Amino acid sequence: MKEPISPYVIGCDGGGTGCRLIVANAHGQVLARASGGPANVTSNLDQALSSLGSALTDAAGQLGLAAEDLLTGVAHFGLAGVQSARDASHVAKAFPFARISVTEDSTIAIAGALGDSDGVLIALGTGTIIASQHKGQSKRIGGWGLQLSDDASGAWLGRALLAQILRANDGMEPFSPLSSGVFDDFGADPLALVGFAASAHPADYASLAPDIIAAAKAGDAVGTALMMQGAAYLARALEALGFGTSDVLCLSGGVGPHYAGYLPEPAQKAIVPAKGSGLDGALRLALEIKP
Repeated sequence: MKEPISPYVIGCDGGGTGCRLIVANAHGQVLARASGGPANVTSNLDQALSSLGSALTDAAGQLGLAAEDLLTGVAHFGLAGVQSARDASHVAKAFPFARISVTEDSTIAIAGALGDSDGVLIALGTGTIIASQHKGQSKRIGGWGLQLSDDASGAWLGRALLAQILRANDGMEPFSPLSSGVFDDFGADPLALVGFAASAHPADYASLAPDIIAAAKAGDAVGTALMMQGAAYLARALEALGFGTSDVLCLSGGVGPHYAGYLPEPAQKAIVPAKGSGLDGALRLALEIKP
């Protein structure tokens, strides 16, 4: 193995679908990149720690090192489901770097997308991040997990579609090509949908989001209605954040950019490309940690 060099700087972005990790030197030069499985601390802590450990081991292997060698460095982990100091402590104890900061994923998303600029970020993947940054102060809307929140996210779209299918099965609403096709995937059996939901994780629901987005673009009534419902929530969130005509709006994540055409016109005009990803934000914050 190679002789370890210190300090290593590690940034990590973990969500309900998967995690991504980057290793750099003290000057920010990227040395290795790796990815792993789902890393939502609230949904499944053990799975999150396992996914993060696998990604760290992979990155270390690329450098000819053991994962323990990277622990001599500093790290910033931004993970979905980190809602308390206790959540952060669980992760920090599992990965005893020389120094580690563990935050919710919205922190790194803002750092990556907006940098030091003022504006609003809507990052939608499996879950939901809606946050504003003004004069160094940030405010967050929603993102409390699929059980009670995460509106407009990929997981929310998938769950809403299945709920709509059950209503159509009961004769309350018409089927569309989208809902009929997905129902057929479950054998046109409502009990199969109920059984799926009994053990489904957010990532399982989110796996239906690409089909919903594509169907809406093709004019499917159910797909369009779901996207419009999600966009209505996003519009209310922007209003609650005090979004103004001078603000910029970043849409990111696997789902976020697809809402652009469904948002009110003032919001559409404010959309600008994100400066970077959540992983970029994690590395940026890790570089600010003193060894």
